[in-house]
Amino acid sequence: MDRIHHNFIEVGALKLHVAEIGTGSNVVVFLHGFPEIWYSWRYQMIALADAGFRVLAPDYRGYGLSDSPAEPSKASFSDLISDLLGILDALNIPKVFVVAKDFGAWPAYYFALKHPERALGIVTLGVPFLPPESLKHSQSNIPEGVYTLRWREPGRAEADFGRFDAKTVVRNVYILFSKSEIPTAQENQEVMDLVEPSTPLPPWFTEEDLATYGTLYEKSGFDTALKVPYRSFNEDWGIKDPKVEIPALFIMGEKDYVFKFPEIEEYVRSERVKDFVPNLEIVYLPEGSHFVQEQSPEEVNHLLLTFLAKHIRQ
Repeated sequence: MDRIHHNFIEVGALKLHVAEIGTGSNVVVFLHGFPEIWYSWRYQMIALADAGFRVLAPDYRGYGLSDSPAEPSKASFSDLISDLLGILDALNIPKVFVVAKDFGAWPAYYFALKHPERALGIVTLGVPFLPPESLKHSQSNIPEGVYTLRWREPGRAEADFGRFDAKTVVRNVYILFSKSEIPTAQENQEVMDLVEPSTPLPPWFTEEDLATYGTLYEKSGFDTALKVPYRSFNEDWGIKDPKVEIPALFIMGEKDYVFKFPEIEEYVRSERVKDFVPNLEIVYLPEGSHFVQEQSPEEVNHLLLTFLAKHIRQ
């Protein structure tokens, strides 16, 4: 990790943290999910830098070491797209490959739709491309106790999380999201109550890793993270009939709980997703959880490098 440099780039009124490693004209940007930060890409960053790529991994506004917006309740996915554009402009980077995990898939794909001249290709892990209407209606057919609905309710997650320190919240979410079932609380339960204190961490996630996450969420808190993504699903992206024409790769762990959300598995396995992303390659990892890039870094690194080798411009 000592090889990774840490910079702060001013975008508007905020200083955004960007982890960086490697040199060269071929640039890859990594976008994280929740409860992650730049650190979740540590294995991929080093592997790609060793293969000759320049690699950037920002913390979103309100996450990790990046500044929080003045009004977290007004944060949006559009902010994340604008921030990414601002980072690239500040660094004079004309075009990039974007690799995104979890909800990071949405700003990644919509960045490519809004700024097609800046994106060379896209890789997403755990979440496929979803058109705007699917995003808006994705929560309409799931039980009340599902974590996405609970965390969408203003104040509820804050009260639930507030009973614990940040490290414990991240620990519990990592344990829950590593399972193959959607985290769902009973009527008289909160989401944090689904994890017993004695439950061990996943074997690929160390106490040192947890401490790193815990420290950074102690700084940032969860205000912005709860707004984006959980309270922003109905955002108007300003795009109708989207089609992403650039090369794309989707990596999906077959034990990822996201497959259990209504219609997601059928949408992916039937390849209806290619109606929107025609140049999409789909790879399934039979033992993969929601955190495949940390769980199986060598396998994910190989897939990334193979994809990039096909599509880099010499």
